[in-house]
Amino acid sequence: MSYFTLKNGEKLYYEDIGRGKDTVVMMHGWTSSHEVYERPAELLKDQARCIIYDHRGHGKSKGANSEKPTLETLASDLNEIIEGLGLTDIALLGWSMGAAVIFNYVRLYGCQALKQIILCDMTPKQLNDEEWKLGLYQGRYTKEDMEKDAGKDFFSLYKEFAIGAIPRLKKIPGFLLKKPLKEKLADCDETVLKSLAASMKLQDNRPVIREISVPVTYFYADPGSLFSPELADWYRQHVLTEFDAVCFPESTHMLVSEYPEKFAEEVANVLMK
Repeated sequence: MSYFTLKNGEKLYYEDIGRGKDTVVMMHGWTSSHEVYERPAELLKDQARCIIYDHRGHGKSKGANSEKPTLETLASDLNEIIEGLGLTDIALLGWSMGAAVIFNYVRLYGCQALKQIILCDMTPKQLNDEEWKLGLYQGRYTKEDMEKDAGKDFFSLYKEFAIGAIPRLKKIPGFLLKKPLKEKLADCDETVLKSLAASMKLQDNRPVIREISVPVTYFYADPGSLFSPELADWYRQHVLTEFDAVCFPESTHMLVSEYPEKFAEEVANVLMK
């Protein structure tokens, strides 16, 4: 068990797994934790050094909650970890919100420390409008929906998000679903979650894609749940460096935990390029 101390004195939990020649920093999504990567990291440990950690307000970093963070805050945390651990030539991997952290890291700090980027099932712009239909809920979530959500209680919003990410949850009666969702939320700081959710929805990171100067691989779910598989084509058209896309068939947004062996195998394939 290790904790990285940030410049403000708060601590982020992290694990350093494996001693392979490559280094991969893996970042989890909103309301998730480093645990989603434990199985893939174990499978990759002979090939790569895997750094997995909990974002502030999440998991074992739940106590790092002294401010209302934005995605820029998480990008700063990532930069501190990279510099503090002396990491170079990194494969930076982000799933869901973790990919949004990558966008902000590239915008603020560039790609000098990076070797590759792996984006996992995430849009550069969550809010959909007349000219953008590749955002949240496969093109159905708009600024008007965000304004309506402002009046809802947080648990209801999280329940909608969870069902959106894992559609099979719709079949579970509400009274049975409530307990596990409450337990999941108990592992996070609610104020931090609200702040990060707002930050994600307000950002448009499409211009950042053209600032990436290292190879990019996009992992996506098909048929998907939160985001459209068509995002793979959008990234292919707008990434200026070497690009590849990897499909996870019959998968939802939870592709990391649904197919950890395939996930590790595809990461290994990227690292060998």
